[in-house]
Amino acid sequence: MMEVKFHLPDFVRHFKLNILMFETMRMRPYYFREGIKIGSVYGAFPTAIWNGGRSISGTMDRKYMQIILNEFNKRGIPCRYTFSNPMIKEEHLHDEFCNWCLKVADNGLNEVIVMSPILEEYIRENYPNYKIVSSTCKQIEDLTGLNSELENNYSLVVLDYNWNNQFEKLENIPHKDKCEVLINPCCVPKCKRRKQHYEYIGNFQIKLAEHMKNNPNAPLEQESFKCPYMEQQFYQTTKFITHIRPDDLYNKYVPMGYSNFKIEGRPLPDLAVLESYIYYMVKPEYQNEARLFISLWLTENIRHFN
Repeated sequence: MMEVKFHLPDFVRHFKLNILMFETMRMRPYYFREGIKIGSVYGAFPTAIWNGGRSISGTMDRKYMQIILNEFNKRGIPCRYTFSNPMIKEEHLHDEFCNWCLKVADNGLNEVIVMSPILEEYIRENYPNYKIVSSTCKQIEDLTGLNSELENNYSLVVLDYNWNNQFEKLENIPHKDKCEVLINPCCVPKCKRRKQHYEYIGNFQIKLAEHMKNNPNAPLEQESFKCPYMEQQFYQTTKFITHIRPDDLYNKYVPMGYSNFKIEGRPLPDLAVLESYIYYMVKPEYQNEARLFISLWLTENIRHFN
């Protein structure tokens, strides 16, 4: 069986959970399905102006950011920056914080996911060691456009979730090894407001980042983009036709040649994200045991792993 890579959320918010997941896979490999590994952890440090897809706020000590990067990297896990803000302009390219984030993680292992052509060109020119991933935010739904994207110099292309479970179409996609499949999308299938929502999040992230620089102690008031699907719990999303079941993942997608799978969950609590990990990565007969083992460990303090 080929190696099956899962790309997990979020190296900041779910730092402890993702480290525990790796260590559980190392210590109790019999819990897990054959051939799986953590392909990357994705996210961004607060409050990165280039961040997209989901908004992030707050502040974090830069030494702690380096610790986070090191803890994943020393385990061979790439950290993938979600620099997929579609609203980036030339004026944002020299943002000190985002450039610092790239410099401190510029070791040839880590990755960047992009949407903005302006930002992609800037990163390729100034940080050539990074693997570049094409974002699902581009919403490429036609085969011609997808073929073109797959021919470009991307390490992976994250498919639009509306391709999910359309097996005749999936069979015709070339370079399946370069495709990353979003397996538990929270957005309603064929959402008509998705592009508008990504743009809203991008503009809000820019305003938020600029606000934190100038007025870090004052709240930022802005009307929210009302969407009932954004923070659904995991089992609510399993009702969508775009949800991919584990049986289909292992018995249809993997034999077809797909080997990279992305799990959503950046804004969700640890336990909700853990449930998706158990669902996809753990053998059915060990799911209760693994869930309890990791849940109890989540309540303890991580001191050090050898």
